Amino acid sequence: MTRLADTARSLFPGVALAALVAMAAQFLSEHYGAPAMLMAILLGIALAFLSEEPRSAPGIAFSSRVLLRIGVALLGVRISTGMVQELGLGLLALIIGGVLATIGASILAAWVLGRDRLFAFLSGGAVAICGASAAMAISSVLPRREEGERDLIFTVVSVTMLSTLAMIAYPILADRLGFDMRQTGVFLGGTIHDVAQVVGAGYSVSEETGDLATLVKLIRVTMLAPIVLGAALVMRRRAPEGAKRPPLVPGFVLGFLALAALNSAGLLPVWFSEAASAVSRWALLTAIAAVGMKTSLKKLLDVGGPAIALVAAQSAFIAVLLGVGIAMIA
Repeated sequence: MTRLADTARSLFPGVALAALVAMAAQFLSEHYGAPAMLMAILLGIALAFLSEEPRSAPGIAFSSRVLLRIGVALLGVRISTGMVQELGLGLLALIIGGVLATIGASILAAWVLGRDRLFAFLSGGAVAICGASAAMAISSVLPRREEGERDLIFTVVSVTMLSTLAMIAYPILADRLGFDMRQTGVFLGGTIHDVAQVVGAGYSVSEETGDLATLVKLIRVTMLAPIVLGAALVMRRRAPEGAKRPPLVPGFVLGFLALAALNSAGLLPVWFSEAASAVSRWALLTAIAAVGMKTSLKKLLDVGGPAIALVAAQSAFIAVLLGVGIAMIA
């Protein structure tokens, strides 16, 4: 008991600081319309010196790692198999194919160009699945390396900014392409990176479009667990002999799948789902604030133009692929 109390005391300052940054980011989001994740990162980077302070460093490290996994696991309460039946097999195949094709094309492009395939997988997964949440989940199963946190922060910043631009531009683009309400909902939900921006874009068109866009987006979110699980299995197999291998199935992935299964079976009460969803959001926001606090702005700028071009190309790829597919199927 004493040991647990000592651990809690050592973690509290850093966790409290990360939570305060998350609260400030949420305040800015609610009052000025800025994306909360982006604000959490930028505020965290401005306070990066705190990660070197002995009193706060353990809690910041804990927040960036453990709270991240808790937040991703609790995303499972938003998923159910009933969502799939509302779309039909054609559109479902298009959405799943778009996710897999974007990730595959990203890794292939990195291999052809001689770039870091782990970064391509990280950014491709963020673009294809659910933005910042996917980036953090994928990052947690990648091998630990010096550039890991820098790449994560860059990916979250870039996909959040591109998602915000898409929230404004894609409804106009869908109208220019002649999409009807249903096609527009599928396009917005299938191409915009973050859930919040999908909601904003969808309901700016109509309530029907917003409902469908949110549904399509959550189906993309269901791809998070199998993608992360597959990555964990590959990383485990490729671990050097004698090195400590990651778990066969990460605990947070099991948690995600278990909650999704319970939700699909109708066994989760509404109050629990709403509470878990809120805890998930705050855990992820606090985690990304902590990751920002561990990141050097100078190192972030070292990522360079090719990485920016890669994320932009990934976003364009999934938009073109879905746009063509929707025109043919929906």
